[in-house]
Amino acid sequence: MKSFLLTLLAALTLSATAADQPNIVFLISDDQAWTDYGFMGHPQIETPNLDKLAARSALFSRGYVPTALCRPALATFTTGLYAHQSKITGNDPAALTPASPPDTSKAKGKGKAKSKGAKADTPAYAALREKLIGHYYEQPSIIKLLSDKGYLSHQSGKWWEGAPQRAGFTESMTRGFPNPGGRHGDDGLKIGREGLDPVFTFIDNATAQKKPFFIWYAPMMPHSPHTPPDHLFQKYKAKGIQSDHVARYYAMVEWFDQTCGQLMDKIEAKGLTENTLFVYVADNGWIQDPNSPAYAPRSKQSANEGGTRQPLMFSWKGTIQPGDRKEQLGSSIDIVPTALAAANAEIPANLPGLNLLPILKSGEPTPRKEVFGETFAHDVANIEEPQESIVFRWIIEGPWKLLLTYDGKRDGYAKSSPLTEIRPQLFNLLNDPHEDQNLAKANPELVTRLAARLQDWWPVTKRQVLTQWTDTPGTWK
Repeated sequence: MKSFLLTLLAALTLSATAADQPNIVFLISDDQAWTDYGFMGHPQIETPNLDKLAARSALFSRGYVPTALCRPALATFTTGLYAHQSKITGNDPAALTPASPPDTSKAKGKGKAKSKGAKADTPAYAALREKLIGHYYEQPSIIKLLSDKGYLSHQSGKWWEGAPQRAGFTESMTRGFPNPGGRHGDDGLKIGREGLDPVFTFIDNATAQKKPFFIWYAPMMPHSPHTPPDHLFQKYKAKGIQSDHVARYYAMVEWFDQTCGQLMDKIEAKGLTENTLFVYVADNGWIQDPNSPAYAPRSKQSANEGGTRQPLMFSWKGTIQPGDRKEQLGSSIDIVPTALAAANAEIPANLPGLNLLPILKSGEPTPRKEVFGETFAHDVANIEEPQESIVFRWIIEGPWKLLLTYDGKRDGYAKSSPLTEIRPQLFNLLNDPHEDQNLAKANPELVTRLAARLQDWWPVTKRQVLTQWTDTPGTWK
């Protein structure tokens, strides 16, 4: 009897520990539009594995990332900070030689920097890059906070902020800057495209050690180069897709979905699904240019819905109430505090996001009534002053979105997202999800109120809003 009671007590203790410390898996897509999923209603793209995840998730189909560029978006996923707070606002420091500005036009869709004046191979530029990385480590990240709670952690795919071990990962694929190819992922970028064995081995080892684990699965998929298996490419061509560029992109989306399915199946096979919190999000949007490998305007790096809107999923079988939250707003700024709460880990007091775990468990409406966002130049004009690189800020409140344009330096800003409208832009997203009709002129009081909320959120004082207002309040030139 005594032996039985001790065994029962040990089992109950292990069960309580598991409930207090679920495994946490971040599934991060790279360059994928919010529309491009089966569960979001795409008529041609097939994503059966993510559809399955969506069905068992608290799904925010009106989810957003604050910054639609890979490095700052990924930094937000781990620090829980906006880009202007972390100072990780762009992918690279600006050129050292102002007379030779960065040229991103040839880099579109390639995932590589093409900065003519950057002098990336010089010690001076390397020092700038290290200084930018250094900002990441001025604040605690989810990786170290989970490590403090006994989590093992694995990094694969995109990782910009130097050596992953420096961030607190116990295992990693990426070597990181300053190693060759360490700008954004080097060896880690093989994950997904060349299988998931390193992640599977990590899961086996963590399970054998009876340790909770955190997985950062951020493959460069469907990100270009769009090189899907031929059978997937032919599948989409057979669906009548005329553009090879579009067919390859669609095939990449399904290929990425397959890899997510493999990872979820592995966790299911280990009997861990009910003790695993899955978080799904993409770093930024992508609208495929049908005539080139590049992305189309108003997608990646833009403040438009095509760049910033991303479905956000939280799945913890048996704990989180599944269901589409429909018109409720979600932001990736909430991921870190929510995941830390699930792990019973410390939530830093300076995090601006919400701990959604209580409402995810209850199914009650989210208290989030607005989301904020910011767009900066690809190349950071001043590593210490985010305002010098600002291009756009935006706020969404209910159906309304206000987008403001600023007069900041735009070296490296994507030529595929030209500044065709510098006046305030106001959209009713529920009626106009693709932002075709600017309603700002007819609603000057709403524009003024929402602009004031943006200033309350982050006071921008060193750059001016480009308005083209006349001297008569409420009218246009």
